[in-house]
Amino acid sequence: MTRAPPQSPLVAVIGATGTGKSQLAVELARRFNGEIINADAMQLYHGLPIITNKITQEEMKGIPHHLLGSIDFDQDTWTVVEFVKKAMSVMDEIRARGRLPILVGGTNYYIRSLLFKESLIEDIDASGAEDGSDGESREFPILDERTEVLLAKLRELDPVMADRWHPRDRRKIRRSLQICLRTGRPASQMYEEQHARRQTSNAVNDDHAASNSGPSDLVRFPALLFWVHADQDVLRARLDGRVDNMLDKGLLEEVEELHEFQNQRKDVDLTRGIWVSIGYKELLPYLRARRAGLASEDWLEKSKAQAIEQIKAGTRQYAKRQIKYIRIQLLHALKDTRLSNNVFVLDGTDVSKFADNVERPALEIAEQFLSGDTLPDAMALSEAAKEMLTPKRDYVLSERRDLWVKRECEMCNVIVVGDEDWKKHVKGRMHRIKDKKRKKAGARPHRQDNDGPARRESGPPQDVLDFKLSDDW
Repeated sequence: MTRAPPQSPLVAVIGATGTGKSQLAVELARRFNGEIINADAMQLYHGLPIITNKITQEEMKGIPHHLLGSIDFDQDTWTVVEFVKKAMSVMDEIRARGRLPILVGGTNYYIRSLLFKESLIEDIDASGAEDGSDGESREFPILDERTEVLLAKLRELDPVMADRWHPRDRRKIRRSLQICLRTGRPASQMYEEQHARRQTSNAVNDDHAASNSGPSDLVRFPALLFWVHADQDVLRARLDGRVDNMLDKGLLEEVEELHEFQNQRKDVDLTRGIWVSIGYKELLPYLRARRAGLASEDWLEKSKAQAIEQIKAGTRQYAKRQIKYIRIQLLHALKDTRLSNNVFVLDGTDVSKFADNVERPALEIAEQFLSGDTLPDAMALSEAAKEMLTPKRDYVLSERRDLWVKRECEMCNVIVVGDEDWKKHVKGRMHRIKDKKRKKAGARPHRQDNDGPARRESGPPQDVLDFKLSDDW
């Protein structure tokens, strides 16, 4: 079935770092007269091509790239509001030239906020939730107070959310308080209203949002998304190799450049922006020791090796977080607007077959999308597509207040939120090991009710030292 070509379309390329997103975006731009918009928070900073993994001039193949190198080292990363405003302006300029805007990057809350019209509560200043670069402590000084002060204020403004978090989970407490202060409304209430709004929109816009003819009342424009995915084991080795390659190309020199800037500007906040990029904070102790000239060569080599392993581990963890966000947040948002048929998983595991497995199908699907033709079944493309496009659960925990149940496992000294995470904890390796040791020692039975928290049988209250939280948050 052929429909009218979509009006003001957008093509987006998403996925974990190291999967080949930029390469695919360039090929799409070459075929469809496109220009590329960067959606990576770290690549907004000027210079530093290695530590931020910017695309090279050669790799651009003459395609215009926008929002690369737009801010200075001492500036905060853009909030989602700033990013959306600037990206929309660039898109208007690209379309005025009769060209196709193509969005690519790994900062998924940027992409999500650009796709959807509504003010998603999860994305209100989401950059602050990720790296602390919210810039709002200047307007609301209380955000820099001790955790117990933050919790007391949150309990005053939003007792539902205050009860939601563990008393020591500063990041989540601060985040909820930040939303209250910025919007003047309880975050818990906004989550409920957002969920109701989505449900109503789904009922009204089912057929319209599923078509290519235009957006629903929740999305800004008709969009096609390509998710470049790679097998976890293969990606792990690829990312480790990329770190080694970055070191060969001059990663340490860029760290020295940043460190020199930091020394000249004593007021730099190292908890925000480019200063939390993977690579800088890990190599800094080694760099300082080498400059001081007090450490032995053997110690320096060990320190450098340790930093490299930390960079590799941090990069792998970042890739996992990107995938989790796509599966838990972005896929649910697309499903809620009936646009799940417009996201396609492409298998980039085998680099030698990238042209056949990624570029060729993407170009064919993009041609169908831009022509108004019916799109193929996204689930049928591959086994990887079937697996990755199936959400981990059929709800978003942030919108299911009825599931905000805390359970405390006294044996492991942790608090767990939600039934699914409680089941995972009980089945987890560490819990089973401790339970086995307890039984072997003949300890009293460890109570862990299905209807409530595991409870200690006797003894004084004990501080909870750890806290497990669902990936929805």
